[in-house]
Amino acid sequence: MITGRRGLQRREIVPTVVLADGTSVGRRSARLLGNGSGLLQPNRRAAAAGRFGRWRKIASTTASAALVAGIFGFALPHVASYRSVWASIQLMAWPQLLLVVIAAAVSMAGGWLVICSILPSIRLREAAMVNLASTAVANTLPAGGALAMGVSWTMLSGLGVSGADYVLYTLVSGIWNVLARLGLPVIALLLIMTVSRPQAGLLAGAVAGLALLLVVAAGFGLLLRSETFARRADAALEPALRIACRVARRQPPSPSGALQGFRERASGLLAARGWRITAATAIGSLALWLVLLASMRAVGLTQAEVPWQTSLAAFAFVRLLTVLPVTPGGVGITELGLVGILAAGADHKIAGQVTAAVLLYRALTYLTPIPGGALAWLGWRYVPRLRRADKSSWKTAQPGHGDALGLQATAEQLTDAKAEIGG
Repeated sequence: MITGRRGLQRREIVPTVVLADGTSVGRRSARLLGNGSGLLQPNRRAAAAGRFGRWRKIASTTASAALVAGIFGFALPHVASYRSVWASIQLMAWPQLLLVVIAAAVSMAGGWLVICSILPSIRLREAAMVNLASTAVANTLPAGGALAMGVSWTMLSGLGVSGADYVLYTLVSGIWNVLARLGLPVIALLLIMTVSRPQAGLLAGAVAGLALLLVVAAGFGLLLRSETFARRADAALEPALRIACRVARRQPPSPSGALQGFRERASGLLAARGWRITAATAIGSLALWLVLLASMRAVGLTQAEVPWQTSLAAFAFVRLLTVLPVTPGGVGITELGLVGILAAGADHKIAGQVTAAVLLYRALTYLTPIPGGALAWLGWRYVPRLRRADKSSWKTAQPGHGDALGLQATAEQLTDAKAEIGG
């Protein structure tokens, strides 16, 4: 170890030398020398950036909590009192409740099927553990989506999935999820026009979803089919990637060609398993909507009062609205959006039943995975046989490509995320 005193007399700064208390010499010098050296500016900037990041997280968490509290404390009770909601739930017969629970279980299995469709080396039981644990994190913590990726990477790497395959799985499943969210409002709008005139908000959402769907589908299609487009897109994204790596304090990928590498691997994956991925994504979305429909019928709402076409349109619009993670798992926004659409113009009785159905639907699809995910994480963590580190992962690239994504830094970032979580 190098002590800091002699270095301070010479005004030397060695950031890489760590003292016994765990701090670096550079940081210790920065506190003692004050403004005496221009070499301290990077440390000051880093400290300022760290403070700004912490305050930004605090502000974001506070705003999210205030929004959720306002929705559940003021907005929803304005539509229907919680007393009337509880009364509607108490009137449910046990066969109806059992049907809703079965629908919720099927909807959770939809997420497991997506994992297995992209990573066939993962068994359904293992996919269930990964999906439940990552969903629990995404539904409870601010910026839970990013942390959920770290959890899923930690668990999948323990099951033998390589960093390149995990990045491919994340990108393909994310793109398919976005395509499903954008396309469903268009289908729902066409269906609702068979029973009634759609609301202006639903019509606007369907039009926006259709426009974005065409843009995303066209861009993804060009990326897969045109090597020239992939090369140009890669060059256009390279400055942004460097900035992102600088902010994240990571080494930029080298060599370049990330999108071209992804194009090769994604083409091979979709050629082999594209229809399975599409079917699993569609099943997951429709099964989730069926939980909402079953909840509505269970509390006594009939087809004449709330048609299934209207429930599908409301579900599709809210799914499109919650693409951006304003709150963890869309809590508050999903409930208010569904109640606002389904109870629009309804009397007090129907409004209470709609609110009861929506809260029941959310309790089963949002709250249930949280304890289930905690148990899945503990089981994976403390039951060694659930991890198979020697398992080889399924390769989507041709032999000899190695890390065809060209994202060596990405694998390092995933490893760091795994270490931070405790893997």
